[in-house]
Amino acid sequence: MKQFIKELTIQIYKVLTYLVPVVKRIIIFQSSNGRNYTGNPRYIYEEMVRQGLDQEYHCIWFFFDTDIEVPGKCKKIRNNYFLYFWYLMRAGVWVFDSRQPLYFRKKKKVDYIQTWHGTPLKKLALDMNKMDMGGNTDIKDYHEKFRKTCADWDYLISQNAFSTEIFKSCFAFTDRPILQIGYPRNDILIRDNNKEEINKYKKLLGLPLDKKIILYAPTWRDNEYLGEGKYKFASKLDFDLAREQLSDDYIFIVKYHYLVSDKIDWRPYKGFVYTFDETKDIAWLYLVSDMLITDYSSVMFDYSLLKRPMFFFAYDLEDYRENLRGFYFDFAKEAPGPISKDTKQLIEDIKEYDTSLWTEKNEAYRQKFNHIDDGHASEKIVELIQKNGR
Repeated sequence: MKQFIKELTIQIYKVLTYLVPVVKRIIIFQSSNGRNYTGNPRYIYEEMVRQGLDQEYHCIWFFFDTDIEVPGKCKKIRNNYFLYFWYLMRAGVWVFDSRQPLYFRKKKKVDYIQTWHGTPLKKLALDMNKMDMGGNTDIKDYHEKFRKTCADWDYLISQNAFSTEIFKSCFAFTDRPILQIGYPRNDILIRDNNKEEINKYKKLLGLPLDKKIILYAPTWRDNEYLGEGKYKFASKLDFDLAREQLSDDYIFIVKYHYLVSDKIDWRPYKGFVYTFDETKDIAWLYLVSDMLITDYSSVMFDYSLLKRPMFFFAYDLEDYRENLRGFYFDFAKEAPGPISKDTKQLIEDIKEYDTSLWTEKNEAYRQKFNHIDDGHASEKIVELIQKNGR
């Protein structure tokens, strides 16, 4: 019955949307398709709050869970209900970080700012020549859906010149503005990277102050899934060995990718492993951690701003590169930290890490991927919203 009502509502929305006038001062924000309050849209909105513009604009957040706390003056609307479609018909600005559903009808007077959600290592969208994503292997259908959604984007945010060139091809985005301004979500990494703020975040997250913190943030595997859009927590990391070797000095934060919905019993690792799901903004976790372990996730491009050690637990490197996605650059050559294939080697890399051995690679990496991030990206998008609304 719920599915029938949703489908009926979508059809009504498609018919009525062009009859309802656009109001420029209504802005819709959405992160991870409504799953959380994070990322680029969050920090653009919070910059509006900082400037007091949430009092002048009618700010709308789309969520599946409207109990999520959001500062400032905004209205939280549940995804796929009546008011959701009502504001879709009326809003003059959309600020999203993921591609929108195909049923959206974007009108000419709407400014759609697509912030996206990361610099790509792995092949994206129209650049992919094969796929096995949640059981879907129809690459032609996948490409066609991407073409349709990307055609509605008016602006696209890029973190660096490297991404700008890729976005032109993978999103067929050659005739509209790519805003190469850095990522709004990284403004906090520049602004709050000091001991006082870091300790504040540790306390808010319930983390100990007397241990070093390792952030483990792997990506998802296209072919390891529970159902459509729901992926497993794919990892070969031996947490028993890690606890045995590292627990005297370290704790782990495990951060799931927002598409991961696996339920894992972490109780045996209480006091050593702290977990955070897709609802927690990863920028806080970057700030509180002393080092990062990842694999092929775009977290590597944001975290490098902090100039802290990075380790790459790439146990399936060849398979991932050759059979799942493929990479845009030589990951093994350019990675600004040790690459390990098993937990024993990873632990050795952590214990023996020598910052001086990685200085040159880290600097080259930041020059390539962080040459734009300056702590003011959010302000630039807010300025664009104001300019277009005049």
